[in-house]
Amino acid sequence: MRHKRPTVVCLAAALALTGCSAASTGSGTGGSTLTYLTFETPSLTATFWDTSIAGAEKKVPGVTVKKIVAPSTDRDAYAKQLQASGQFPDLLQSITPSTFATAGLLKPYDQKWVDANFLLPQGNAYRGKVYIPPTNSQIIPEVFYNKKLFAKAHIAAPPKTWSEFMAVCAKLKAAGVTPVELGGGDPFSASMPLVGILSADVLGKNPDWLKERYAGKVKFTDANVKAAVGKYRTMVKSGYFEDGALGVKYADSITNFTSGKAAMYMMGSWFLGAVPKDHADDFGAFLTPTEDGSLVVPFSVGGSMAISVKAKDPAKATAFAEAWSLDPANYKALIEGDGAFPMLKNKTLDDYGVDVTKVFKDSYSYVTQQNTKVSAFGWATNDDSMPSGLNNAFYAASQALFSSDDVDGQLAKLDAAWDSATK
Repeated sequence: MRHKRPTVVCLAAALALTGCSAASTGSGTGGSTLTYLTFETPSLTATFWDTSIAGAEKKVPGVTVKKIVAPSTDRDAYAKQLQASGQFPDLLQSITPSTFATAGLLKPYDQKWVDANFLLPQGNAYRGKVYIPPTNSQIIPEVFYNKKLFAKAHIAAPPKTWSEFMAVCAKLKAAGVTPVELGGGDPFSASMPLVGILSADVLGKNPDWLKERYAGKVKFTDANVKAAVGKYRTMVKSGYFEDGALGVKYADSITNFTSGKAAMYMMGSWFLGAVPKDHADDFGAFLTPTEDGSLVVPFSVGGSMAISVKAKDPAKATAFAEAWSLDPANYKALIEGDGAFPMLKNKTLDDYGVDVTKVFKDSYSYVTQQNTKVSAFGWATNDDSMPSGLNNAFYAASQALFSSDDVDGQLAKLDAAWDSATK
């Protein structure tokens, strides 16, 4: 549940940022009242959050939870606003732990509880401690494709190497089919091709690149990063994205792809929740191709909620967070509606009672197989997470690089932003 998507919400008047009031679930009589920062998407709706909160409340007698919904895709920035105004929530959903743990704002989970319940206990640990339970994982991005449009262009199978991928794009364009859909109007969505290419080419060859960037051993302006970005520029200049891609909003990009207006779509595996059930067999998925065809899985272990060190009732906050994080009903909703890959121990997909597509199962196999997994570039919640504010700089660079050949300039800006953020 790491992803960030467009949100339309109502916020608390008490937060002095809009004119709406925070939603509250539960009866609210007596006991402890906790505030909980969440977010809403087309699949993780207000109803999902209200239902999941109510379910966890029942398992923790004497607790009432007030829901606060982030006003934009940047939950970290909103949490910072709340902290600055003295209203830091007791519980926070799907934030970047490093951003707040370094400031001493988060309470780590008991490691024994984490070890007992999750497949990758240290999957999103930061400096050895777990601040959000590693409940689920995602591949960011996969390359989803429309089998019928591939057949129209006489493409028999998905590409394995980068040169094959470029040949596929050329064949699709020649057949009058837009090769790749891009929701360039939303910053995070615009970055997906670069996330895939950088994860495959840079992290695939040096999984420690982000750690080495912290140590000052590598830079964005290095030749290997420039070469990877050059691949993206080639896609753009070759006309492999739709006209006006920078004006296409994320939600519209989903509709465009699922309705057959483009043959491929580079997006996080949460897109699996949007695959049309009535013609799901028309869609497949593959990983961003590498030069030699080796598989590199851009992986992100997501999680549920972080706990504030200043929670009004630490014991009940922890109990609520643990109950929510293990609730099978939440996993069923996250798997079916949000394409999340569950990471609970001793469970199979059948144990969750879910109805998933073949493309979901094929994608999930990348998670369960032994293969090369790297932290998806810009999406890690562990020690590979970028400094606070760098994700936004990376998104901005991704949009700029769609229409600018100034690769050196954009990468130099990222280096400068990184150095400033880590001073």
